[in-house]
Amino acid sequence: MSDTPGTERYTPGHDTSAIGFMAARTAETHARFFLPHLSPGMTLLDLGCGPGTITADLAAAVAPGLVLGLDQQASQLGGARDLARRRGLTNVRFREGSCYDIPLDDGSVDRVFAHALMEHLAHPAKALAEIRRVLRPGGTVGLRSPDWGGFLLSPSCDEAVRAYTRLQQANGGDPFVGRKLGEYLLEAGFEQCRLDAHYERYADPARIAGYLAVQLEAADQATPARRLRDWATSPNAMFAQAWVTAIAERPR
Repeated sequence: MSDTPGTERYTPGHDTSAIGFMAARTAETHARFFLPHLSPGMTLLDLGCGPGTITADLAAAVAPGLVLGLDQQASQLGGARDLARRRGLTNVRFREGSCYDIPLDDGSVDRVFAHALMEHLAHPAKALAEIRRVLRPGGTVGLRSPDWGGFLLSPSCDEAVRAYTRLQQANGGDPFVGRKLGEYLLEAGFEQCRLDAHYERYADPARIAGYLAVQLEAADQATPARRLRDWATSPNAMFAQAWVTAIAERPR
């Protein structure tokens, strides 16, 4: 996750709970919509790569093409490098950097991917302008972000969800960015924009509840955090979240 100092704060944080939650993500589960747009030999940037589990899968898909995983938090990149070494991936590099100032030349990559990044940005248009800059003409960007207007929780736990929504907004993010991805892309000069939406149901309600509760507790919001943890003990607990995917091209 990348940011501009003083304007936004990454709500999930970077403690072991958050990193462990994100490390369960793979390209098959969280980037499947983008895989048909990849082929061997392509160059790719994974923006806001986090612990690198999705990045490693993308690197395998485009090998021997080169992949850069970029994240603002250097603390996550050591684990990402270790993962790449364990998998024998020699075509991927990880680097600390900002989505507002990508350390790549103009028109230098074939593909850009960003998962769960845009919702944390105070200036998504600025990030998309940078993405457009580093993409080659005809290159493709793939975005995936949630939209907090589409939660399905059973039983209801609306107060806690509203508390987390307000927390993310106070940190400079936009929990409803999913529905806005298309207009942001078009305003940034992309074309052939294609949107889709789906729900992700978390198999373990206690895990997602705990992930959110940790951040609420860190913000001194103990009551909604406790209600989330209590909610997860219900025998019929269900947590389903709406996600929006966007594919667009830089004009030739």
